[in-house]
Amino acid sequence: MTTLTTQQVLDEGLPDWRVLIRTLQTCFETGSFATGADLVGRIAAVAEQLNHHPDVLLRYPNVLVTTTSHDVGGLTDRDVTLARRISQVAADLGVAAAPQKVGTSEIGIDVMDAEAVRPFWQAVLGYVTNDADETELSDPMGRGPTIWFQQMDAPRPQRNRIHLDVWVPHDQAEARLQATLDAGGRLLSDEAAPSFWVLADPEGNEACVCTNLDRQSG
Repeated sequence: MTTLTTQQVLDEGLPDWRVLIRTLQTCFETGSFATGADLVGRIAAVAEQLNHHPDVLLRYPNVLVTTTSHDVGGLTDRDVTLARRISQVAADLGVAAAPQKVGTSEIGIDVMDAEAVRPFWQAVLGYVTNDADETELSDPMGRGPTIWFQQMDAPRPQRNRIHLDVWVPHDQAEARLQATLDAGGRLLSDEAAPSFWVLADPEGNEACVCTNLDRQSG
């Protein structure tokens, strides 16, 4: 099974969905818990038919859906087909998608020796090696953010070495960036945009606003 690049997924025309890291995600505005439960049941039936199973979070008043192909560590035609079918069952139920509301985050730790540092964070958080990337750590219950380790060329004691990567839909990045600047943030670098922008709060704590666009890995 071949993984798809972000552009290949975008070319499939899935208006209800957004690519975030190695996943397709969406939010369905159900308006009630009962409607959400009905939608989850229909999603489960489609997933069984296709033998491809998404992560589904039922909340009041929405349902969050995430799909990826764990066996290859990325998105495939299976995810595109599943997303399209899920959109159809939601439409049949009269439930609208709000993909602009999805997002996820990672914690980046700058290190000189990832092999020495990683076991500490794995133990203290109770995390496991990420199925999609063995250099990353993930919450086995799927609740906490992924932890990844950024290799440094030299120690940087003068600045923070832990930062947040905030992943947003590509069509929401500019708005999120502006909102952060309006809230007192500073733009440190846009050299890698639209892959990511580096920002800092008034005391210099850093965060990156990230999208899946213009990334070599897709």
